[in-house]
Amino acid sequence: QVQLVESGGGLVQAGGSLRLSCAASGSIFSINPMAWYRQAPGKERELVARDRNGGTTDYVDSVKGRFTISRDNTNNTVYLQMNSLKPEDTAVYYCNADVQTARGSPFFRFWGRGTQVTVSP
Repeated sequence: QVQLVESGGGLVQAGGSLRLSCAASGSIFSINPMAWYRQAPGKERELVARDRNGGTTDYVDSVKGRFTISRDNTNNTVYLQMNSLKPEDTAVYYCNADVQTARGSPFFRFWGRGTQVTVSP
């Protein structure tokens, strides 16, 4: 089995910064991609940023220029550096990863439990 554990959420004032971390552990042969999603109250979960191994990243338009996703493949960890935070960034942030548990096996998607980010005006 594979576990994803997020950390780094909290309460910050508008304009501030937070850095989220997500560590994957368990039976892991390969991970690709790793991504961050978020879900605000009353809204659908949306993709925030995705890192496809090899240096390709994608961002939702609302965070471009403010958020940066990065990976530490040695430790199976993905980060989300969030700068210039806005109240509309308030949400539960979830990490996910498509994981191959053995050579030649299919990829399965795993989710973390989420970490709350609250940005006050």
